[in-house]
Amino acid sequence: MGSWDSDRLVITSLAAGHESAVLRLSGELDHGSEMLYLDRIGAAVSAGYRYLVLDVTALVFCDSRGLNCLLALRWLLHRRDGMLLLACAGRHLAALLAVTGSTEALPVHLSVSQALATLPAEHRPAWPPADGTRPLLPLRSSESLESSWQQDKNPHLPPPSNGD
Repeated sequence: MGSWDSDRLVITSLAAGHESAVLRLSGELDHGSEMLYLDRIGAAVSAGYRYLVLDVTALVFCDSRGLNCLLALRWLLHRRDGMLLLACAGRHLAALLAVTGSTEALPVHLSVSQALATLPAEHRPAWPPADGTRPLLPLRSSESLESSWQQDKNPHLPPPSNGD
């Protein structure tokens, strides 16, 4: 399938190229959807996608926990010599990024096309996708969350549980 969802968050793959993907986040990115986000986005990163454009047009809510999810992804991609780009942020997310001083770390572009233009040409997927089909990205990560996300103590995620 080209989409992964829960009752709060839907992640849809829109395009994929060499080491890059465009994903749409719809719904809410917060404590309730954090594990789905970490698992599904972690699967894309584990599959080799180092350049991710997140179309956040349909993201209707993002709180501090959701912001930490975005910052964690930026941190992880940066460690893999990649980039995270946001496209089409609404007023709420734009205000959250501004008030927290996160606009430099998480640049927002007016469109997916504009975001893709900042990527190296060899890593840009075809946009818009020519035939309307959506790429199939992995549904689950081959790595555990701890190894893919918390390697070297990602400062944006809570520490791993002790199994208590």
